[in-house]
Amino acid sequence: GARQSGARRKDKGPLGRGLLRGRQKFSSWDDALLPGRDPRCLLKRGLRHVSFSLVTKGMTDAPDFLWGLSEMQKLNLSHNQLRAVPPELGKLTRLVVLNLCGNRLKTLPGEVSLLQSLKVLFVHMNGLTELPAELGACRSLEVLSASHNCLSQLPTSLADLSRLRKLNLSHNRFAHIPVCVFSLKELDFLHVGSNRLENIAESIQCLAGLQIFIAEGNHIHTFPRSLCLLTSLELLNLNNNDIQMLPAELYMLCRLTRIAWNPMDKGLHISRNPLSKPLPELLEGGLEMLVSYLKDRKHT
Repeated sequence: GARQSGARRKDKGPLGRGLLRGRQKFSSWDDALLPGRDPRCLLKRGLRHVSFSLVTKGMTDAPDFLWGLSEMQKLNLSHNQLRAVPPELGKLTRLVVLNLCGNRLKTLPGEVSLLQSLKVLFVHMNGLTELPAELGACRSLEVLSASHNCLSQLPTSLADLSRLRKLNLSHNRFAHIPVCVFSLKELDFLHVGSNRLENIAESIQCLAGLQIFIAEGNHIHTFPRSLCLLTSLELLNLNNNDIQMLPAELYMLCRLTRIAWNPMDKGLHISRNPLSKPLPELLEGGLEMLVSYLKDRKHT
């Protein structure tokens, strides 16, 4: 009995513990494939989409079997250590949602152009220095989140994303809003906060359907009158810039119903700017008082 007990104790010794640790290192997809099962057994079949998720697995490379799951519509590889996505991504032609956020990507493969069904692309929180020109071929794209990267320009081909509604370019290195953005007539959300912008081009008036425009945390010197032509705006955030004056045409933004202080609130966000007197005091009185003053000043 003592000998058997000792044998059991030996199983829990360094070698036994090492085997256990090694077994625990198998990833969930490795575990499922050990018996030689079909990788398609890992797909989740919901009411609307066939999806696959490998989140926070510490992967530096995506497993090869992924690119054979051609029926997949949603793929989530977020919060790993991926340094590149292979050209085989282009085989997943049914993808509708692709989430690659929180990795270490520098660029995307040109084969992204083959994803003709793609509607949502999350590539924020990477190290992207560019987006491929081929992305402009993804004509079904409606949502593009590319914040928290190292982007300073966009390819002109992105002007072809005629269905794009939401674009997040915040926390990058843009010195101006890329020209291609002004061709995106369906945009209702544009976030360019925390970049290096010094002005907002007059072409911003081309985005007539814009409802939310965020440009906080830049170095913008003037509040352009062209912004006042965006009469669908419900949230305009220009906090933390270098704006001193406000245009008399501010009253045209009739859907901005108040001065907003909470970042999530609709309205006009204009705090932490070196506004000339008496504008700071007028802000305390609310938007109606501010607009009335600007109108009167124009006529005197």
